Amino acid sequence: MYVSKILNEVSKEFARIETVDAVVLSGSQTSQIHDEKSDYDIYIYSSKSVPLETRENIAKKLTDNYVIGNTFFEDGDELNLVGDLGFDLMYRNLNWVKDEINWVWKNHNSKVGYTTCFLYNVKTSKILFDRNGGFKKFQDELNQPYPDELVNNIIAKNYPLLRTKDASYYDQLKLAVERNDVVSYAHRISAILASYFDIIFAINKQTHPGEKKLISYCEILCSKLPKDFKKDVENVVISIGTDNMLPAIDKLLDELDKILV
Repeated sequence: MYVSKILNEVSKEFARIETVDAVVLSGSQTSQIHDEKSDYDIYIYSSKSVPLETRENIAKKLTDNYVIGNTFFEDGDELNLVGDLGFDLMYRNLNWVKDEINWVWKNHNSKVGYTTCFLYNVKTSKILFDRNGGFKKFQDELNQPYPDELVNNIIAKNYPLLRTKDASYYDQLKLAVERNDVVSYAHRISAILASYFDIIFAINKQTHPGEKKLISYCEILCSKLPKDFKKDVENVVISIGTDNMLPAIDKLLDELDKILV
């Protein structure tokens, strides 16, 4: 009840600003997997930047524990409320959603890892305020069938990087082993897993949920998974820096090959 009151208050305050198009709740709290440690991600979509002074005035109405103007990843504020409740407010332009849908969803352009991650964010958001229904319109587009061409393009871009192209991630990891470049171990395995999961979600025609709890998301959302999926992913991670690192990657990718045939 307390959280609902805060969300209503936040959306009401931003709805008063004419340039604000939509306010939505997203992130872990709108996913199928969340816990007491999950914070509340609120996205404010506007045609013009909301002034810092306005943002601070809104924050002051809710708490005296806040940080305004974080720009480490994207423009945002942090509000800390009673009971260690964390509310992250992030600011975007609604045209950004339009551009991302056009680039990825409509024109089927793929990326190296996390291709549909932002689309998942939009698709699964809970609308708190939508001035002209623009955000709901975008969600309706993303609830159409997953494009086959996008599936193919995600595989085409990410699969060769794993180990079949020259200077693949696997080749780079082998070179890192020869050099005993321990920092590169983690870097290259992270890249392998990013492309691996991008392929997994694509072949299951699921938008990518992001960086957290990916094994659990796959088990819930994906009907087509490699044999020993969970065990193999976990073995890759725990093998970093050991003699089993390359064999663990081989096993992971061998099983992926089998479901791509």
